[in-house]
Amino acid sequence: MRTTYDEADDILVLHLSEKPIVKEVSQDWNTHISYADDGTVVEVVILEASRQGAWPLLCSHAA
Repeated sequence: MRTTYDEADDILVLHLSEKPIVKEVSQDWNTHISYADDGTVVEVVILEASRQGAWPLLCSHAA
């Protein structure tokens, strides 16, 4: 998984796969999911990420 964040436009992209994107679906106005031909999720795009509380990412590690 690779994560990119565009601070100027407040866009967070979670890249889950390197497969080609064949379908994109808007979940609502600010969340978009891209799918590969086999139905797996390739990436998730979140607009206004910091405003929506998706950025910065908080990571916790199990002890």
